[in-house]
Amino acid sequence: MTVRLYDSKTQSLRDFVPLVPGRVGIYVCGPTVQSSPHIGHLRSALVYDILRRWLDHGGNDVTFVRNVTDIDDKILAGVAGSAEEWWALAYRVELEFTAGYTRLGILPPSYEPRATASVDRMQQLIAELIERGHAYAAADGSGDVYFDTASWPAYGELTRQNRDNMEAATDADPRGKRDPRDFALWKGAKPTEPASASWPSPWGDGRPGWHIECSAMSQRYLGDAFDIHGGGLDLRFPHHENELAQSTAAGRPFASYWVHNGLVNVAGQKMSKSLGNSVFASELLEAASPLAVRYLLGQAHYRSTLDYSPGGLAEAQSAVDRIAGFLDRAARRLADTRFASTGAIQVPDAFADAMDDDLAVPQALAVLHDTVRAGNAALDAEDLGAAASAHGAVLAMVRVLGIDPGAPEWANSGDAASEQALAMLVGRLLVDRSDARSEKDWATADRIRAELSAAGITIEDTPTGAHWSLES
Repeated sequence: MTVRLYDSKTQSLRDFVPLVPGRVGIYVCGPTVQSSPHIGHLRSALVYDILRRWLDHGGNDVTFVRNVTDIDDKILAGVAGSAEEWWALAYRVELEFTAGYTRLGILPPSYEPRATASVDRMQQLIAELIERGHAYAAADGSGDVYFDTASWPAYGELTRQNRDNMEAATDADPRGKRDPRDFALWKGAKPTEPASASWPSPWGDGRPGWHIECSAMSQRYLGDAFDIHGGGLDLRFPHHENELAQSTAAGRPFASYWVHNGLVNVAGQKMSKSLGNSVFASELLEAASPLAVRYLLGQAHYRSTLDYSPGGLAEAQSAVDRIAGFLDRAARRLADTRFASTGAIQVPDAFADAMDDDLAVPQALAVLHDTVRAGNAALDAEDLGAAASAHGAVLAMVRVLGIDPGAPEWANSGDAASEQALAMLVGRLLVDRSDARSEKDWATADRIRAELSAAGITIEDTPTGAHWSLES
């Protein structure tokens, strides 16, 4: 089955056909590094990580670009009245984002350009737009340059809006605009802003507008035409609409598919600073294991609104514990048998069909959990051939979704030390229980088992010895 993706521009499901067979270029709008990452940032990054993993699983060579917007009005506002430099704030927050992505097991981008490193490309693109008659320098000497929305009849095509019905653009001071709907490509320097946040240009010292940054960086790393442009639903307008307009007006084909992920609600309410209900990445990653957080944020369909509540973390932890319990149990039981290497690490057809159908992760997870249940039933029945098949299928699925409990990225989680200590204590008790059973001291053996059970630890006696796991 061919991968099908919902294209926001055509508002339809489309077969995904890359521009170059076997090679996929993806550009995703990364963070504006003005403040600490929140749950919405993590969810968005995870959506495109899963998309990337699935396309890679299909044999594609994926070039994945996620930018960092490290110069912006909000960054400058963030240091107003403080001794911190704007670039220091941007770098500090960028490190927070990177740490959050890493803890969630999100693959690093092929390229992660900072906006400040591509200012020359932005100026070249602006100059082309002026030459083509789609942009103009303000006549008031401010140094501002604007995109002339009236010059581009297709303006509004991404979000299916009529320009005549659009409100004024609020991304820049309207001091030199011909029309309130025109948006800024270049912002002339202001006396109130740091001199370090300014670059020389043909129109005067200043800095780039937000929208031109992504057009220039995507072209630099993926070329004039590339396959997929992604980002949060809140970026469709004006950011992505303006990216599309300025890029195509400059003669670039730009993105073939537009993919947008849904937003995050908290306890049924839209997350916002004004409501004071923001859930920050650091808080979330301290409330549960990173693996459980990844499961929680990835389990809904990417285009849906994710409603977060703390109770969901416990459910996610139980889900990953069930998966880990089966994988551990199967690996131990199969280790010394002829079935140890017979379970092909291959996703089931039903899982592949779900992922091909616009990344239907909820349906893919249903296949995963059905396979875990079937695998446990096979182990109970001593049907080791079926257990080996289930083990291989589960391994393949969790690797695609990035939730393999045995993957090295989870070994360095904050729970590693406590898990090691728990393993040592339980292991010592299991030795004592084994000694008691050898001496036919059944009372002591039963007491140890009961104490472990009361602590939430399940004991399984197998031909290769006793093994333990935490109850889900």
